[in-house]
Amino acid sequence: MTESTGGTVDPDGPLAFEDPEYREAVVDLLGAIAYGEISAFERLAEDARLAPTLEDKVAIVTMATAEFAHVAPLRERLESLGADPFAAMAPFRSAIDLFHAHTAPSDWFEGLIKAYVGDGMANDFYREIAAYLDAETRDLVVATLEDGGHSRFVVDRVRAAIVADHRLGGRLALWGRRLMGEALTQAQRVAAERDALSALLAGGVDRPGLDLAAIGRMFARITERHAERMAELGLDS
Repeated sequence: MTESTGGTVDPDGPLAFEDPEYREAVVDLLGAIAYGEISAFERLAEDARLAPTLEDKVAIVTMATAEFAHVAPLRERLESLGADPFAAMAPFRSAIDLFHAHTAPSDWFEGLIKAYVGDGMANDFYREIAAYLDAETRDLVVATLEDGGHSRFVVDRVRAAIVADHRLGGRLALWGRRLMGEALTQAQRVAAERDALSALLAGGVDRPGLDLAAIGRMFARITERHAERMAELGLDS
């Protein structure tokens, strides 16, 4: 196995699950993503109350519904691996809840930035890890992280608002940088605290993985994608 640069690897599909450490890593990853989807649903549903128009409210509720729809296939995959989905999610509640507590939006536009930038960074982190999974699990993770085109709504709303009020751009740029710092801290905490995920990235005798320099480059790629999203919004990263 080699460092991910956009491609994927397949540790021999079902044979990989004969390694209990690999199975534990997959259960951890799916549990983290599943709870992240539930949290995203709850947050977006709350943000809908801040929507200035009915059209905006419907758009955000639609995004929330899409997030929740991702939970069922993740639960099914966990159950197929003999894991309790709720037990798999439990270790990640604290870190994810803390992230949301530290990044509660104060208004509609901060909520939009968080939905686009914050969720985008988390998804990038999980996609990086997905490159080290068996094909079936990898495909499920990638499908779960698809936004279904909802991001276009956020980009259009934020760009229009910045044109109408240039001062808003500076405030939202600072907010985006704060989200990046909090998201990176959360991702690093999750990777460090869960031994199985760390082992998945580090590899093993039959699964070469990432050394410290490669892990640094992985987080650099995530940071670069954050900058690209901020630019698409018309904001400085």
